[in-house]
Amino acid sequence: MIRVTYRIETPGDPRAMADKIAADQSTGTFTDLPAETDALRARHAARVEAVTILDPQPTPSLPEAGGPAGPVQRAEAVIAYPLDSIGTDIAALMTVTLGGVFAARGLTGIRILDLHLPPEFACHPGPQFGIEGSRRLTGVAEGPIIASIIKPSLGLTPDETAEVVRTLCDAGVDFIKDDEKMMNPAYAPLAARVEAIMPVIHDHEQRTGKRVMYAFGISAADPDVMMRNHDHVLAHGGTAAVVNINSIGPGGMAFLRKRSALCLHAHRNGWDLLTRHPGFGFDFRPYQKIWRLLGVDQFQINGIAAKYWEGDDSFVQSFADVTTPIFSEADRALPVVCSGQWGGQAFETWRRTGQTLDLMYLGGGGIHGHPGGPAAGVRAIRAAWAAASGGLSPDQAVARDADLRAAFGKWGEERRV
Repeated sequence: MIRVTYRIETPGDPRAMADKIAADQSTGTFTDLPAETDALRARHAARVEAVTILDPQPTPSLPEAGGPAGPVQRAEAVIAYPLDSIGTDIAALMTVTLGGVFAARGLTGIRILDLHLPPEFACHPGPQFGIEGSRRLTGVAEGPIIASIIKPSLGLTPDETAEVVRTLCDAGVDFIKDDEKMMNPAYAPLAARVEAIMPVIHDHEQRTGKRVMYAFGISAADPDVMMRNHDHVLAHGGTAAVVNINSIGPGGMAFLRKRSALCLHAHRNGWDLLTRHPGFGFDFRPYQKIWRLLGVDQFQINGIAAKYWEGDDSFVQSFADVTTPIFSEADRALPVVCSGQWGGQAFETWRRTGQTLDLMYLGGGGIHGHPGGPAAGVRAIRAAWAAASGGLSPDQAVARDADLRAAFGKWGEERRV
């Protein structure tokens, strides 16, 4: 059985609404059907397995035209769908269990909280590299993988981008990526960027023995174009790609993963449309399971004190979600801590994510904008992580390290707590 946990909000009876969803999304409709026999329902009907009544809400999340102004009733409902009715295809799963429920009349809110899949879904490939492969490709056997982004995000020519890459490599990063907005613009085509950047990566490896991983933005609406982008990166010695997962869709991701030899770094832009309203949409937990099954290796999940709207608790839960096995340890994705990160957030990140160093710590402005330059930005982040994992407080760390002290002076004296 495929089990989905929904949080239902309705002016009526949440139990009746759960029954309606189960019927509408399987064998039933608005009226009795002669062919909907007991035998057919026994094989294919979805079933409500549990309903937990929650406190009512004074006003509806999404008022229906002509509906009551409140209060509305709420419940968590677990609905089980027979595997034989859906199969293991991701498009079928999303259509039946995740997508259709939002159309039901009488709902003033519905949120998908979790998705429990049977072992048959292990037929999907999952991450090709994941946490261990990312460590192998970056040469970082232990500790956080320190990463950065090309800044400015847009506007640099291929040669100018290559100079930023040279600076970041010399600064000591382990990983560099295109911003998600950078794909194949006329002023900096992907092919030209690859041909300008990869010699810098190779030269740095020749000089230092360290191969910095670079993730190129290969996303395209046409899967054939995306694969040509992938192949160009691979032919020039690249090892990673940025994939805008919501933009290419599950079908594009499945097409890419089946043929890919690159480590796939997922950016979830557009995710906020699905989750930002607390009474409607998706929690991250069910959402990320689908993308991990499809092959995401590294997953951006914002961070502590992020520059965007998402709060710290949401980030902490997302971190736990992407590192919790679905079927095996191999299907865990590398959590990418990002969005306005600099050294100061390392302490709280360490404390709240289970004191693990299995992560990528991605600083854009937090590296490029350091008062001492990018190398000082990288040193400050490394010093912060060494201090946090060593049990030091921010104040103790700042007293010991000038680069971290400068970072706190610019971005966060108030975060020394």
